[in-house]
Amino acid sequence: MRTFNVIRLQLINKGTFIWYPLMILAAAVVISVLIYAMIPVDTPKYGGGGQAPLWYFFAVGMSAMTLTFPFSQAMSITRREFFFGTMLTAVLGSAIMGVIFLIGGGIEMLTDGYGINGYVFYLPWLWDAGPVGAFVVYFTLALFFFVIGFTGATIYKSWGQLVLLIVSIGLGLILVGLVFLATRLDLWNHVGAAIMDLGALGLALWGLVITAALSLVSFLAFRRTIP
Repeated sequence: MRTFNVIRLQLINKGTFIWYPLMILAAAVVISVLIYAMIPVDTPKYGGGGQAPLWYFFAVGMSAMTLTFPFSQAMSITRREFFFGTMLTAVLGSAIMGVIFLIGGGIEMLTDGYGINGYVFYLPWLWDAGPVGAFVVYFTLALFFFVIGFTGATIYKSWGQLVLLIVSIGLGLILVGLVFLATRLDLWNHVGAAIMDLGALGLALWGLVITAALSLVSFLAFRRTIP
């Protein structure tokens, strides 16, 4: 039962999980539409401004750990309860964001891109699998960024800045190494073909697997966290 109390605890400051993402999203839409209106072409115009609130979930993940966790310990909430309650809050917030993106995409289809053939939410490749597929994509992105932020903050609170820096550098080197191998072995055509075969929904499902793995790492590190 106290796991659900953690959800209420995280939502005490509704700005972090609700109002700030909505404000960022509204600003991104207005700016994108104004830019589309200045482009003198009739062909469809697409942009990535809608991603802004999804990236913001990275900061939400960090604040959910660094700001709320110490307070939860004063309320005698166990680490396990706090972790699962916080992840449930992240799932809820990500689902709401996914629904908002679906509504935005529907509005854009009904209005022919706000009357100027400009699209922020309705990106064809993401919608190839239909509304459910698009929802999974948006949900996964928001949850993925949240978990990255939360995991980074957990590592910092557990082992300090040096370990977090070492982990970040290590991940960067791994990514560079993979790019090097793909370039050296001339694998980019195969990589591109695999991405196209998976589609946005397939990539999102793999993203959920990676998110689950990161959550496990975060849970294991969380046991050593210092409030």
